[in-house]
Formats: sequence, structure tokens, C-alpha cells
Amino acid sequence: MGILTGGGDCPGLNAVIRAVVIAGHVRYHYETIGYLDGWRGVLERRSRPLDPVESAGLLAMGGTVLGTSRTNPFAQERGGDRVVENLASARVDALIAIGGDDTLGVAHRLGAFGVSVVGVPKTIDNDLSGTEVTFGFQTAVQTATEAIDRLGTTAESHHRVIVCEVMGRNAGWIAAEAGIAGGAAEILVPEVPFDLDAVCAKLTARHQRGQFFSIVVVAEGALPADPALAESATSARSGASADAFGHARLGGIGDWLAGEVERRTGYEARATTLGHIQRGGTPTAYDRVLATRFGVAAVEAVHDGDFGMMVALRSCDIVRVSLQEAVGNPKTVDPALLEVAAPFLG
Repeated sequence: MGILTGGGDCPGLNAVIRAVVIAGHVRYHYETIGYLDGWRGVLERRSRPLDPVESAGLLAMGGTVLGTSRTNPFAQERGGDRVVENLASARVDALIAIGGDDTLGVAHRLGAFGVSVVGVPKTIDNDLSGTEVTFGFQTAVQTATEAIDRLGTTAESHHRVIVCEVMGRNAGWIAAEAGIAGGAAEILVPEVPFDLDAVCAKLTARHQRGQFFSIVVVAEGALPADPALAESATSARSGASADAFGHARLGGIGDWLAGEVERRTGYEARATTLGHIQRGGTPTAYDRVLATRFGVAAVEAVHDGDFGMMVALRSCDIVRVSLQEAVGNPKTVDPALLEVAAPFLG
């Protein structure tokens, strides 16, 4: 078997690698090689053998020992054909791809080239369709919640509004769950363009009734509903260049929002962008268990010859869904989850 990790790093990646290597060896005497830096390693024929004994210590490690990148083989000349040729030259019978929409989108397209591939869902944004939860998400929420707790004490001490920007390009799962868990005054997500006047009015009313500080949690992809303000917020974002999949780098909505809140309310406002802190560190116990379950299930799919599939969590069970279903459309936040937060906002 070959295995790779693509896209952004995520707590639990090493736990999946460990599960694949050990389960494959113990159950079926499979040998496993790891491709370095995602699809780039396949294109450049860079890999290393993965030993079951050495892999045993990976469970609690953050990041990925294989490295990762946002390489898109189909953005390069003969990329798909080169992947097929290089896998064949390495005598790889099956490939396990661990990643989000982009990495698994490549895996899905490679099926048409005859590549025997199984996907494992990975994204801290939790926006991958086909699975109820992706590993790494719970760790990111826990990290963001702890940050919000800490920001709350300094915000209260200085009677400030603090805007906490978290990850979430197309879906606000981290913002929604961390905002609820951290008792935020406002939660702003990409799914619901926000009314800046209404946000400021709620913050003002909160302060006037004696709550002299507020935490606003905003996903990096959130934007105001007003077109002119949305254009202003977009231009303030720090990203410029796009990656190999066409995604512009986001970031900056927190700073823009803090400036607007201070200007409109008169309350001192500050912004904190959690950024890559959400990706780093060791996975929680939940994510270690889920990653292990996914890794073992991926080996079983390989053994059954059930390729073109992704392992997924549904109703507490690990199932298989087609890669086509998994990468079809992003999984956005359920409006019912935001309704849970509604009574506690403002």
C-alpha cells in the first residue's frame, strides 16, 4: 500500500498513518510506503518505507511525519499519467489518500486512470460531505474554545470587544461550536452574511446593560451582507495569491471587523487571529480514536478491493461512501446549530 497526506496539516494525521501501517501488517501482512509531501511525492517519486514498530509511536504526535503540500497533479503536464506510472514503478497495489476536498478530489479523478484508491476524510473545517465528522475538527474546536476563554478574561479586564478570527473558508463549523462553547456574544459564519449595524447594536445593548466586554467569533470566510461593506472587507483580507486548486489565501476579516466595531460603537476593540494554532499540537482523545478507526477501515476497504470509496462516520458507525459523493459539495453548518446559540448572543 501507498499512503499520503495532502492539503493543510491536521491533528490526527499521524494516528491514521499508524493505524494503516499496523493494521495492514498485522491483519494481512501488507507492506506500506509513505509518499512525502502529498501528491508532490507521488509526482517526484519520493517515498519511504513505513515500519510497524516505528509507527507505533505516532498516535499522539501532531502534524504529519510524511509532510504535506497543496500540489495538484492535474495542474501539471501529464500529471494523471505520471501518477499512474510512478505508482506502477513502485509496485503500489493500492493507495490511501488522507485529505480534504481537494486531495480527495484528485483521488476521485485518478479512478478514471485506473488507480486503486481509498480516501480518508481530513479537514479541521469539518466541511467534507459524506461524513458527519472529520478527524482534527474536535481538536481545533477545543483549541479555539480555550483561546476564547483566555480572551474573555483580558476583554473583561479592559472592558473591550475582542474579535477572534478562526478558520472556516466556506463553512463556519469551528466558529459555531467554539463560539457556543466559549459563550461568545456574536458568532459570524460564511453561511449567513451578517448585518454589521445589527452586530454593533447588539454589542452596544450588551454594554449598556452592564456587560462591559464582548467576544465576537468570526470565521475567516464570513462577510457582511451589504455589498459595499463586503467589498471593503474582502479587500482588507491579507491573501493574494491562489494555491494550485485556485483557493485564495484568506485572513483579515477579524482586523477589519474590530476596526469597524470600534469606529461605530466607540468601544475599544481588538482582533486576534488564531490561524495555524488551530492546526498544531497533539490531537484530542476523540480525534485519536476516530483517526484510528478511519485508518483501520481504510485497510479493510483495500483488502475488500472496494476502491473509489472514502471511509466515513455516520451514526457512530464507520461506513464507506463514494469519493464522488464526498467531494460533491461542501457540508455547511446546520441552521439548527446556530439557533442553539441564538438565545445567548448579543
